[in-house]
Amino acid sequence: MTSEIIYKGNLRTSATHLYSGTTIETDAPLDNQGLAQRFSPTDLLATSLGNCMMTIMGIKARDMKIDLEGTKIEIQKHMKADPRRVGGIDVIFHLPQGLNLDEKDRTILERAAITCPVAKSIHPDIAQNVIFNW
Repeated sequence: MTSEIIYKGNLRTSATHLYSGTTIETDAPLDNQGLAQRFSPTDLLATSLGNCMMTIMGIKARDMKIDLEGTKIEIQKHMKADPRRVGGIDVIFHLPQGLNLDEKDRTILERAAITCPVAKSIHPDIAQNVIFNW
């Protein structure tokens, strides 16, 4: 098993990662009767995309002896209605200044990111808009 989720009431859950014991709590968003004091489940979906992209890009960068420490990723989730669902996710990478990578290395790293397992697991109806600011 990967995790265990407990419903805490008031539209809040607590998920425990069974291997490490770390926890993540979620709340329903304000526009869906929640408190929005934590990530919502759909926030986590969108955020997982950025985390996965950075992890896979980081593995490739490490293999290439490129240090991407300090990279910042901005995530914007776009919701749709009828039925309520995530319709799009914007992922904006801000990579460290002074990397001086050539076009080939940038392309390799970008392809690693956009082919991460989460990106490939998200339904194709969910637009993934990815920008790399080198």
